[in-house]
Amino acid sequence: MADSHLTPESNGVRYGLLTAIGMMLYFVVASLFGLAEHIELSFLNGLILAIGICMAIVQYKRYRHGRMPYLHGFGTGIITALVASVAFAFFFIFYAGVLNRAIMNDIRAQDLFGFDLSVTIAFLAIILQGAMSGMIISLIAMQYYKSPDHKPMTGLE
Repeated sequence: MADSHLTPESNGVRYGLLTAIGMMLYFVVASLFGLAEHIELSFLNGLILAIGICMAIVQYKRYRHGRMPYLHGFGTGIITALVASVAFAFFFIFYAGVLNRAIMNDIRAQDLFGFDLSVTIAFLAIILQGAMSGMIISLIAMQYYKSPDHKPMTGLE
């Protein structure tokens, strides 16, 4: 796909969808090995999310020839995280509601969330976790990828 006019939004959506695919593939592989109900292994989704956010920011910086405004990069990271989280959450609804209904019983059995855990609460938790993690990852990544001559604001402009 040619980057005739790459914006933080279009870049974030593209890399968000790619990141979501990576998260889905990891989840399916973990499910095939019987590891999907182990919530503690979901930290690898955070690693996949961090890789996706960094790739999105790097691509946008490369498109801008190394002259990326700070908030454009930060916005790219946040949009990437939101798109990836929402897409993965919808995938989880489909997976837990249609393909493998037993997974919710396995997660409930660990009693991390109690027996009140439903697919809807898991959907919202996935979005919230992804959005908050994505914001933090984007802040950290932008400290590394910001333009070399970036100067913080000294006052209101």
